[in-house]
Amino acid sequence: MIRPTAERRAAINPDAELSVRRQCALLGVTRSSVYHSPVGITASRLALMHAVDGLYTEYPFYGSRRIMVTLRKQGHTVNRKAVQGAMRYLGLAAVGPKPNLSKPHPEHEKHPYLLRNVPIARVNQVWSSDITYIRMRHGFAYLVAVMDWRSRYVLSWRLSNTLDRGFCIEALDDALGQAQPEVFNTDQGSQFTSNDFLQPLKDRKIGISMDGRGRALDNVWIERLWRSVKYEDVYIRDYADLKDAFEHLRRYFVFYNELRPHQSLDYEYPATVYSGDSP
Repeated sequence: MIRPTAERRAAINPDAELSVRRQCALLGVTRSSVYHSPVGITASRLALMHAVDGLYTEYPFYGSRRIMVTLRKQGHTVNRKAVQGAMRYLGLAAVGPKPNLSKPHPEHEKHPYLLRNVPIARVNQVWSSDITYIRMRHGFAYLVAVMDWRSRYVLSWRLSNTLDRGFCIEALDDALGQAQPEVFNTDQGSQFTSNDFLQPLKDRKIGISMDGRGRALDNVWIERLWRSVKYEDVYIRDYADLKDAFEHLRRYFVFYNELRPHQSLDYEYPATVYSGDSP
């Protein structure tokens, strides 16, 4: 029996004689998911990225000019070019489009959006996946999740310090090990348009839907999830590093699924609705 990915990842010992790379290969987990901090970002740029991320989460309609003005009013010394650079790095754009952390690949498959005006009436009718930026005290990471639209239940998630598609494939495999949807929706980023990601969906005859470019509402439920994750945990906890982020997010998603009533679900829990136990 294959152990869950989380257990296999937890078995990796950085102090063992066997290299981390070799342990990852033997255990079948991506090296990028093992805890270490990203490099190459100066402290000042990291602080700017964190500030921009916070403002964008609060005011997704703000462009670089308004973000610059707001940061200056808050006491930051920053120019518009620096703000634009941070937004490009994070893949942020104002007035509607969501954080576009996954970049398209010109040779990968693209699929039409299948869900416009489609009523979502049952669990496992539609799942979706997306990536968001997670700030940490000494770095940053990327979070991917797979969510059921009807129940808002998060079936799986993974944290990585790179945008390698491996952590997205792990999240998909984990979710498909539990059930399968009729339609799976993502954006057109390279992580989601690669053959390695799409083939498991094709093998199961799952409809593949992809957001229209720059259309935030095409994946609105998972966008709301990111807002909840950031305001209810990321910004409050001030994660120290990737390991700290993983432990807090692990607890948060249990809370989100099993203990957090959702107004849109008549104050039921996502896990209750997903399992069919709601009245």
